Amino acid sequence: MKKQTQLLIAAGVAAVVLVAGCSSMPSSAELDKLSQDIAKASFRDQGQAKVDRLVLDDANLECMKADVAGQPIEEKTAKAIEAANFASIKWPAGGQYIGDWKEGEKIAQSGRGMTWSDAAGSENGGNCYNCHQISKAEISFGTLGPSLYNYGKMRGVKDLYAPESAAIIQYTWGKIWNARAYNACSQMPRAGHKGILSEQQVRHIMALLLDPKSPVNQ
Repeated sequence: MKKQTQLLIAAGVAAVVLVAGCSSMPSSAELDKLSQDIAKASFRDQGQAKVDRLVLDDANLECMKADVAGQPIEEKTAKAIEAANFASIKWPAGGQYIGDWKEGEKIAQSGRGMTWSDAAGSENGGNCYNCHQISKAEISFGTLGPSLYNYGKMRGVKDLYAPESAAIIQYTWGKIWNARAYNACSQMPRAGHKGILSEQQVRHIMALLLDPKSPVNQ
């Protein structure tokens, strides 16, 4: 596999150099294909980590193209991506959105899972602190995403079962399950849609963010 990868890279570099000496450079599509071929040759299935993780869906492809072009994605395309992803959201069984915030904190802290050495079917962590501030007790957190401290409190959630709390609770579930339902090119992991977190784990994260008793809302 290593030798095959080296040969592919060498062939790709040679092709680019050869074409560069001509009057025209390779097209964007040709360079994309070359990159994909090299990437595919560089990985193999091992454990639960499969090569199909390299396959980009339509949303990824469109957002990548816009990013390379240095332009925002077309509004019509963005709306189509958001609609398709919204339709894919799996809403909680029995309308039960809220779990245990203590379990939610454990999930938010854990970045474990989905590697070749993890047993298939084992629970993953949410790795939420990698991008967000959540609880004030945790001083090591990322800033790629907005702070989620006081998430429920700032949004007026005083009673999880009050009718006025329903809209933000449903939005939060959808955002965790599939962030691209609300932002076509969101970089937030599609935790439920991609099977990173189970339905019950999403409930626990919901409780961490929204339960008035959670330290997040103190």
